[in-house]
Amino acid sequence: MKRWLAISTLLFSLTGFSQLLAQPLSKSSYETTLQLAAEKMAEQDYYNALEQYEKAYEERKDKELILTIAQLHYFLRDYEKAERWYDRLLTRDKENKYAAERFVYGRVLKMTGKYDEAIPELQRFVNETTDPKLKELAQNEIIGAELAKSLPDGAKGVKVEHAGKDINAPQSEYSPVLYRDGKTLYFAAFNKDDAKEVIVVDDKNKETHHAKIYTTSKGEKGWAAPKVLDDKINRPGFHSPNVAFSPDGKRMYFTRVELKGNTIGTSKIYMSEGGDEGWLGPVEVKGVNGEYIAKHPAVGELFGKEVLFFVSNMDSGQGGDDIYYATYQGNGVYSDPVSLGPKINTPGDEVTPYYREGTLYFSSTGHPGIGGFDIFYSVWDGSAWSEPKNMGKQYNTSVDDQYFSMDQEGYNGFFVSNRFISGATKSLNGKNCCDDIYTFSIAKLYADLVAGVFDIGKKPLKGASVALMEMANNTPGTPDSKTSENGNRFDFGLGLEKAYMIVASHPAYFPDTFQFNTVGLKESKSYEHRFFLKPRPVEPEYDTITKEIPSYSKIFSMISTTIASNRMQRSTSRPCSHLCSSIRI
Repeated sequence: MKRWLAISTLLFSLTGFSQLLAQPLSKSSYETTLQLAAEKMAEQDYYNALEQYEKAYEERKDKELILTIAQLHYFLRDYEKAERWYDRLLTRDKENKYAAERFVYGRVLKMTGKYDEAIPELQRFVNETTDPKLKELAQNEIIGAELAKSLPDGAKGVKVEHAGKDINAPQSEYSPVLYRDGKTLYFAAFNKDDAKEVIVVDDKNKETHHAKIYTTSKGEKGWAAPKVLDDKINRPGFHSPNVAFSPDGKRMYFTRVELKGNTIGTSKIYMSEGGDEGWLGPVEVKGVNGEYIAKHPAVGELFGKEVLFFVSNMDSGQGGDDIYYATYQGNGVYSDPVSLGPKINTPGDEVTPYYREGTLYFSSTGHPGIGGFDIFYSVWDGSAWSEPKNMGKQYNTSVDDQYFSMDQEGYNGFFVSNRFISGATKSLNGKNCCDDIYTFSIAKLYADLVAGVFDIGKKPLKGASVALMEMANNTPGTPDSKTSENGNRFDFGLGLEKAYMIVASHPAYFPDTFQFNTVGLKESKSYEHRFFLKPRPVEPEYDTITKEIPSYSKIFSMISTTIASNRMQRSTSRPCSHLCSSIRI
């Protein structure tokens, strides 16, 4: 029997489960399978429940099972399969019986990167729903989908890389953060011995299968084998994720979590004193914990005093998980929690706060984002928070991006994502079931290019392609090509001390080229070039003399080559001004 550890707190309303749980048991294969599925659902063993529901559907093609299967795929973060099942459900829904499911379906389309398809589904939900909070969330999803279409592909000077298989396993990893020495990385993960298994945490194995805090350091050959902290920190029977440190490195904060099935039952924040020589037995943080979930601690400063930011589902919030702070009063005691208010918190979820020098970084499903959880930042001016801003692509994707943190200098850091990239750790169930640690680095000196493509009337030209080529001895290298059907802006990162040629083309226009270089830069610079393409003559449908359809492709190819050759002979290399696994613990 396969085992599954669900790792998510996404919106999940299993409306079809109650009637399925009530199905009577009989001797037929179908009803026996359905009864087993219901039993697994009651145990919150969602992976095996899904397996049985799909088996039952294959036998009878019972359309009443479609919603349940779609919802389970969504909960387990297999978004491609969720999309197919939701599409099957709603295509057959001629009476609009499942109108409420269009919000999740629109969100699934968005999380598979199908923004143009997601927008009308979400808009239809907005038009039909009477729930004000869901309407607000759906409207933000629409704004986020539009944002995804307009944002540049990459942040300036930022390089993002998968942290590698020495740290990441097929299971999920959480809360990567560097210790003050800048060398030791702390993070949480499930038992490395279980890395190739799908785990269901239940009463039978809860003493052995739980998340623990590990440490590792990076040398010339990569990350060292992670070492687990001792039982003083990783108490058997509890999950111990969400690591954070005080500024002096003498206090470590983390959470101890008990699961109810595959969802959080209790979660409290603990603090351990120590440092380089090890950590003492932890104590529960006074003033922060209560009859609610408290998780994701982060040390910061407000009004000139040290505070502890954390995440809670207490009733005083805006909805879902919200971010709070409590002021440190000394001796391990904190004041009563205070919500960060509606500027930060939304009807969605706000999680994984991280504070650095007056800026709060956090992830949210309630602010307009390009995916599920996006990373945002907000600046504290001494009395109020600024409007949260999306960190943009590279940091954020169409799926879930969380646990942002940085080193002391602020040029390197980590975050966690369930994005799929070729060569990364293979997830246990689908492309996006499980979270991996990613590293990012920000260049102190960088160059980038923004290219805009217009027609000769200066109107934005959609459907164009732009290719960037590095030049070596006046010979262009392998092109980095981009095509946009929805916009006319193209963003490229550049290397230093390099010469480049960029070519813009469109099927209905003559191509054009431009050359420039990044030689001798003393400070970071953005380059700009606007292409104004001339239209090709309209190709006749039929040549009355040759009785053939004329082919201009070879002629246009020769023109493009001639233009490129001519421009390579000119000195145009000058800079331009700037163009504007599814359980969450």
